[in-house]
Parts: sequence; structure tokens; C-alpha cells
Amino acid sequence: MPQTTTKPDPTPSNAQKAVVIGAGIVGVNVALALQDKGYDVTILDRGEPGMGASFGNAGGLAVTECAPIAMPGTLMNVPGWLMDPLGPLSVRWGYLPKMLPWLLRFVAASSKSRVEQIATELAAILNRAWDDYDHVIATAGLGDAVSKKEGAMAVYRSEASRRDDDYNIDLRRRNGVSLRDLTRDEVRDLEPDLADIFSCGVMEEDWGRVMDPYKIVMGIYKCFLDRGGKFQTAEVTDFVYRDGKPRAAMTTSGDQITFDQVVVACGAWSKTLAKRLGSNALLDTERGYNTTVPYHDAKLSRMVICADDSFVLTPLEMGIRVGGAVELGGLTAAPNYKRAKALFAKGREVLPKLKSEGGTEWMGFRPSMPNSKPVISKSPVHQNVFFAFGHGHLGLTMAATTGRLISDLVTGSETPINMTPYRINRF
Repeated sequence: MPQTTTKPDPTPSNAQKAVVIGAGIVGVNVALALQDKGYDVTILDRGEPGMGASFGNAGGLAVTECAPIAMPGTLMNVPGWLMDPLGPLSVRWGYLPKMLPWLLRFVAASSKSRVEQIATELAAILNRAWDDYDHVIATAGLGDAVSKKEGAMAVYRSEASRRDDDYNIDLRRRNGVSLRDLTRDEVRDLEPDLADIFSCGVMEEDWGRVMDPYKIVMGIYKCFLDRGGKFQTAEVTDFVYRDGKPRAAMTTSGDQITFDQVVVACGAWSKTLAKRLGSNALLDTERGYNTTVPYHDAKLSRMVICADDSFVLTPLEMGIRVGGAVELGGLTAAPNYKRAKALFAKGREVLPKLKSEGGTEWMGFRPSMPNSKPVISKSPVHQNVFFAFGHGHLGLTMAATTGRLISDLVTGSETPINMTPYRINRF
């Protein structure tokens, strides 16, 4: 039987009903923001809240990351990446035909003119992230669970590899990001447990970190329930139409859950539902891997980004998480945990005191658009349908702002930024 969770409902009995499909970090933020606007909100999810990509992400509030994944020169690097099955980008070859439209748009997005525009459009969201999270953190009482603006440190093995990143760093600085160059000695002073293999670094000043990504989702979710929100375990497969509008979500159990407004925010699974609602989304999946180990003797005081090898180390409540890389392989193929092991081996090279004992490997599905911009959009087909997905590596970072923006779109309020770049039908 589907599980339903609710608390006493303070919303007016005549409040409009909103259904949010998806109980990850984006979905719970959308639901909380709609509650703020007076909606009677129900979250639906095929699994338990917070157990998808939101459970095992790297934990960074990466407000400095306005540079898209596809950058000038990406096309030159792709063949080499794809030939290395354990490199920073790999593809399941059987999935390549399905992935081809996404990959073609990904390559097109890497031209310098497109990258300049995309960075500005991502920065418009990221520059609001802390202000919007401040409200959510205060509402949900999560101040102790977030380390705000402590910075993240990117490290480079050589001055040459740092120079290779000049355009990326300049691009972000021109979009309002505060970055400070570090010498070899400053890197060592800030993180003395790192191996002495780095020539220099960059401090990303405004970066923050959560202590446990799952607890952040659950803290917001519990706040949502305490304020009268509802949750039901249900896999939505289609919609019931009345008077030409979708008016109920159909589930695998045969239930019809009625709504006045619906928001599709179920991450990598959003593409199918968007199509059911008349919109094609060029959404696909980046499979991300990590390993989380107890601290033992290793110490870090902030997130460390290993720029040369494209992975990160994050100190979390439960230990140090080593993760990154991208595997393009869809939603059904079995995990390849050799990728997690390869990343962890690199992590031990960088942080020699890391020990694998008691570690846990994990794989999750990042819902990604080829130009790195999320879909935060009203439907072009139905006036009561909205979309919030495709945040890629920045779901945790952008979630509170996405909730704010969706609530403005649902209520017809003026949004604080131009929403055209994030529309679902932009391709």
C-alpha cells in the first residue's frame, strides 16, 4: 500500500491544491515555497524522501560554479576521456545512440559565445542562492547543519595546469565570483594533511558545505510536514485531463491524486512525465560515483577540489566523501563501482591518511541538461503545469532559489530574474 504522511493542516480549507512530483532537495524546496504562498501541497515520490541523487551528493553549496560543464576545448578532450573507462567522462557504448542528441547539444554549448552567455545565466541563479537558502535554513531550523561561506579550495599539481584554468577562473570572476589565488605554502597551511604535490591553489571564497546532504533534505521535508504538508509514496505514470487540462496524477496503484497545479521535480525521471504533459525535454543522466569513509586519522577543514583529476573530497558529518566524474549510461544499467574505486585511489594519493575501512560506495543519477542550465519553467502547453529539474551538479546549490522561482511562476508573481533562459522548450 502507498505510504501517506501528514501532520495537522494549518492551510485554509479553500486553499488551492498543488502536487509536487519528487521528494529530493529540489522537490522539498518547491513544496516549502508553495506552502509559503498558501497552497495545500502534497509531495509524491516513487521512493522515500531524499533517497535519490540528494542522498549521496558531494555536499557542496557551490555558488561559485557558474562555468558550464561544456567549455571551449571540450570537443578536443572528449575522445581521450571516452577511451579511458575510469576517466573523468565515460559512456556506456550501448547507450550511445540514445545519448547522441544530448551529446550533440553538449558540444554545441561549448563554443565560447555560448559559454559566456550560459555562465551569465547560471550566475543569475547562483548569485541568489545564499539569500534564498537563508530563509529556508531559518524556517527549517537548520543553521547547525550548514557551514556557510567557509570556502572551497581548488588545488593544482603544477603552475601550468593552473594556467590551463585561466579562462574558467576569469569567466567566473567576471560573473561576480570571489576567487583568491594561493601559493604552495598557503595550500599546505590551510590543509596540512594533503600530500605535498600541489604547486598552487585557488580559494573559492563564497562556497559553503552541508554536514549531511540527506539530513538537509529531511530537515526541510519535516518542516514541510509540520506546516501541514502531505507526502504519499506513489509512482506517477500519467495524468487525467478535464476540460483540456491535467487535473489529477495517475499512479501505478490506480490512484488519481487531484490538483489545481502540478510541478514535475523528480530529477532524472522527469523526462517521461514532461512528455506526458506535452513537453519534450533534452534531459539525460550523469551517473556520479563516490566513496565515504570514516575519518580515522585524515583531516580536512573544507571541501577540496582536485582540479587536475576532476574529483572532490568533502569532510561531512559521517566522514570524508571522495567523488566526482561523469558516466553517461542512462537509468537502467548496473553500477560500475570500479569508477568509485578509481576515484578513491586518487583520493588516497591526495590525502594519504585516508583509509578504506568502513567505507561505503554509492552511485546516483544527476539529471542534466546539455548546456548545464536547469529547467525552471511554466509549461508552454498547460497553464497549471510547471517544471523544476535538470540541475546537474548544482541541485543542492540551486534548490532554494528554484523553489522561490517556481512559487513565483505558480502564483503569477514577478520573478527576481528573467526566466526565459530556463524554459523547457529552449531547444
